[in-house]
Amino acid sequence: MDGKWSKGTPLFRIGRDMDNNIRIRLKAFDHRVLDQATGDIADTARRTGALIRGPIPLPTRIEKFTVNRGPHIDKKSREQFEVRTYKRMLDIVQPTPQTVDALMKLDLAAGVDVEIKLA
Repeated sequence: MDGKWSKGTPLFRIGRDMDNNIRIRLKAFDHRVLDQATGDIADTARRTGALIRGPIPLPTRIEKFTVNRGPHIDKKSREQFEVRTYKRMLDIVQPTPQTVDALMKLDLAAGVDVEIKLA
């Protein structure tokens, strides 16, 4: 596995090869929590000397649900609900071993989903 990365490569091996990029995708239902988590990751990476691209806002997914207001009559009376999923993306271009260690120790808010990929 010298220089070649497979899908199951552990995160702690990333910092050894300086040519790798780390792509981080964040998802959340609350945009304020998402922006705070994105800022925390970017600040941590910058403090350790890595080069950051982003945060890049990705399209918001809006899922709408339409339900009847009442159970008996008035079929035309409906109510709509929606769930918005906000997304951001960060690229860490030149991760150092210190960057990887700091990102592994970082605690984020409970409502943020994080996907990390090697690019």
